[in-house]
Amino acid sequence: MPSKSHTVGDRIRALRVEKGLSIGDLAKQSGISESIISGIEAQTASPPLGTIINLAKILQVSVGELFGDSADSPFCIVRSDDRKTVSRFNSAAGQTGGYSYESLGHQKQNRQMEPFLVTLTPNKDRQVEPNQHDGEEILYVLEGQVDVRLADHTDTLNPGDSIYFDSNLPHVVSCHGKDPATILAVIYARKEMLIM
Repeated sequence: MPSKSHTVGDRIRALRVEKGLSIGDLAKQSGISESIISGIEAQTASPPLGTIINLAKILQVSVGELFGDSADSPFCIVRSDDRKTVSRFNSAAGQTGGYSYESLGHQKQNRQMEPFLVTLTPNKDRQVEPNQHDGEEILYVLEGQVDVRLADHTDTLNPGDSIYFDSNLPHVVSCHGKDPATILAVIYARKEMLIM
């Protein structure tokens, strides 16, 4: 897990301040509540990936930059022991927010896709709000079972199953059952979203 000085919340706060935006300004432009943005910056809220994508768009940076990617190479090889983990972490409670990401594309410059290995953990006590953002996603289940809710459709995916959808559909992806699940997730950022 990244140290406090390298968290997504710290990067969001630094970029917001650098651009002269208050939390209220960022909330108004992104459609994300001030309390959620404050929680992300304070590391007491666990932002879904769609929220991070929306904030990156408003802050005019790539999603990878919020995760601390250098994006300075025309290709990227990520060894299994060299993945950059970014947890949706609630430091006040000392608990993960339901899943963590391992970037599979950091250092690749001008990328139009964001690939992640995602570990979903059981979290039955939390009510999860649907997420939506520009772009497209494909999820491929490697281990465990995954519940997916897309608008009015609900399904459970097993190892080897995949789903491909427009990210502007309200969606929730969560662990099914009591065992963790691992998925490969690739998010395509449409050209109008790209920050090169």
